[in-house]
Amino acid sequence: MRSTPHAETFPAHTPAASQVFTTVLSHGPLTRLEAGRRAGLSPAAVTKAVRPLLAAGYLAEGADQEARPALGRPASLVRVNGERALFIGVKVTGGELIAVLTDLCCRIRLARRTPLPDRAPGPVLTAIADLVHELRTHAAEPASPVAGLGIAVSGDVDRAEGVVRYSPFLDWRDVPLAELATTAGGLPVVVDNDVRALTIAEQWFGAGAGLSDFAVVTVGAGIGCGLVVHGRVVSGAHGVAGEIGHIVIDPAGPPCHCGNRGCLEAIAGDAAILARIQEVTGRHVTHSCEAVALAHQGVPGVREVYARAGEAIGRGIATVANLFGPERVIISGEGLTAYDLFAEHIREAFTTAAFGSAARCDVQTRPLPFEEWARGAAAAAIQSFITQAPTTGTG
Repeated sequence: MRSTPHAETFPAHTPAASQVFTTVLSHGPLTRLEAGRRAGLSPAAVTKAVRPLLAAGYLAEGADQEARPALGRPASLVRVNGERALFIGVKVTGGELIAVLTDLCCRIRLARRTPLPDRAPGPVLTAIADLVHELRTHAAEPASPVAGLGIAVSGDVDRAEGVVRYSPFLDWRDVPLAELATTAGGLPVVVDNDVRALTIAEQWFGAGAGLSDFAVVTVGAGIGCGLVVHGRVVSGAHGVAGEIGHIVIDPAGPPCHCGNRGCLEAIAGDAAILARIQEVTGRHVTHSCEAVALAHQGVPGVREVYARAGEAIGRGIATVANLFGPERVIISGEGLTAYDLFAEHIREAFTTAAFGSAARCDVQTRPLPFEEWARGAAAAAIQSFITQAPTTGTG
């Protein structure tokens, strides 16, 4: 994200303060002692970190009313004051925008969707500005400032520069989206890859909470992967860490839009599955729901297409497990509507290709609507607001 003045300034400019706040945000309410233990900080460091946050109203502290009197005086707990600031998250797909208004705890207050008939940057920016204006107008807490906007886009996104380098589904190249959106909407903007933004939300509030090493693999229009290694969401030196969709599964396989052949996405992405089903059945299939229905109807050849896709996904997940050794892999995305058709093949291919102890990785599914992806964009904006600087981690 390009450096832009924040209308609302977060009063924590040290790593310790950001770390304590993030710890309370994802695990709180907590006692100061527990917050320090989880963050790896001394009691003195915690006291120094929370003091300005309490004074500015971002944290609140009070007795635990659920503690039993027989245990003595109730413990004093620190919690995030979610009402202190609001954030907007927008998920951009090839056909629509999904936007949410959240509080500082990333709880969704309002959600809106709007179609996207024109994918050119100008019309998309106009539609985003309209959604932002609508959400700000209908904010549940008008006294709370909207402190930031997060935009999640598929593809190669340079978060530090706020530039969409390449988004195949939007056909964008080198679009300075953060700068343009800041000008159009008047808010500080962070732009991130959609899977990476979803991973931030899963790390703080979802199936990755409390884990230091995990991955989020999304299946659908594209195949994406967000990585958390040693507690940090990683993007790599060039911002494309986790692009398992372009791991070559079959060098003699179908061509991929990236220029290679046999990429995971060229075998298991929605468009690839539809194309292959049309090829083997001779039927004109335009939507995944139709394809799933054909498989359930027993149309010859369709289940084999999904089996091949499942095997490719399983091998892709095994590659992630072999390289990074995550404790858990979370499978999500709109492609889960067909999960019953390839779940067994994913598991078998993963077990076969995972090396040694990597096979012990907990692979689980987590269906999430696009509103949760928009929430991920809001989480990226909250993360940027907390750190007041571009970052690839939460600490």
